[in-house]
Amino acid sequence: MDRTVTVSASAIVSATPDQATIQTGVTSEGPTAREALSKNSADMAKVVAELKTAGIEPKDIQTTQFNVEPVYIYPKDGQSPKITGYRAHNMVAVMVRDLDKLGVVLDQLVSAGANQMNGISFDVSQAETLKDAARKQAIANALRRAKLYAEAAGAEVGEIVQIQEDVSFSGPRPMAFKQARAAMAESVPVERGSQDLEARVTATWRLK
Repeated sequence: MDRTVTVSASAIVSATPDQATIQTGVTSEGPTAREALSKNSADMAKVVAELKTAGIEPKDIQTTQFNVEPVYIYPKDGQSPKITGYRAHNMVAVMVRDLDKLGVVLDQLVSAGANQMNGISFDVSQAETLKDAARKQAIANALRRAKLYAEAAGAEVGEIVQIQEDVSFSGPRPMAFKQARAAMAESVPVERGSQDLEARVTATWRLK
């Protein structure tokens, strides 16, 4: 039976986000579903047109939510709720690939009539490539610990048997809703900060 040592280790590299996704859209109301939808479609067309004027390509604008729902009023006397009108929602995810233009894009969204803002998330477009440095460091950390354990047990580390990467999706880093709304209202530069890219591995070596 082979003697082995198995070690888990991780490493982190920091990267500056170079793109952002804005969750934004328009909510409109009207006395009928048709009127709410018509108003919403017109307002949303202005928003999309403004985004394209700001240099956002059509492929970077994607509808994420669309629905029309009744608006109810609930009488205090216990009677059944009554429909007072209709509300139409249309939300899109907007990818901004030039973060230097992010503040301008946010300002133009407000000017064009966007009245819904579900936040901004930042991401690193080349995250997988940049994580390679963390992967190499994680293996180095695992080997260092394996040698430490082997020496303590009176053995030496031999050939490697298995390497397994623990993969998890961290996703883009979100900006708080209040921060996003403030950025839209004031058209101030948005701080992108930095993002940690972590690699976690589990490796097994034979002992000799």
